[in-house]
Amino acid sequence: MARDMEQLAVMGDPEEAAIIEACKQGDRTAFHTLFETYKDRVYSIALHFSGNESAARDVSQQVFLKLFRIIGQFRRESEFTTWLYRIVANCCADEQRKLRRFVPLGEGVEVRHMVAKASQEDHFMRGQLADSVRHAISALSPKLRMPILLKYVEGLSYEEIAEALNCSKGTVASRLNRGHKELARKLGHLRNAVTAGE
Repeated sequence: MARDMEQLAVMGDPEEAAIIEACKQGDRTAFHTLFETYKDRVYSIALHFSGNESAARDVSQQVFLKLFRIIGQFRRESEFTTWLYRIVANCCADEQRKLRRFVPLGEGVEVRHMVAKASQEDHFMRGQLADSVRHAISALSPKLRMPILLKYVEGLSYEEIAEALNCSKGTVASRLNRGHKELARKLGHLRNAVTAGE
């Protein structure tokens, strides 16, 4: 992942533009470079959205297959990452609809292996807290979940989130606010657990 992030940092606008143009011409090596640069970010969003490694891998595969098919439509009217996030958001929503037909919401959320050793109690407690947060996020409706992930996992601004989700900044603010309230309600019990552990 570190190598991919370095690659991302090195890939400035001129380099990225050249690689995207090469992809549009069918250059598979250029597409591989694009894949290597963005695969971890795509997988991270998909994993946080679904809470399921298998679903995240499926979404990542769908994103890059779709990207390969439609990269010719990218016109640089927005940042490439914003355009890519829109594809990720759409593929996550499609996967959510598909899973809803087969799996009740909340099922498939991975829980860390519980370690009984006393010396690892702190690590275990942190893991449990992280699992609770991930589970609460995965239980949010997709409309609230994606803005939360783009804001706090990817660090996007309201403007970038609005562009990625094809909605207004006001809608983003409203969804984030509702998401915060839902998470506060679902995770309120953790406040006592954290305070007790101090």
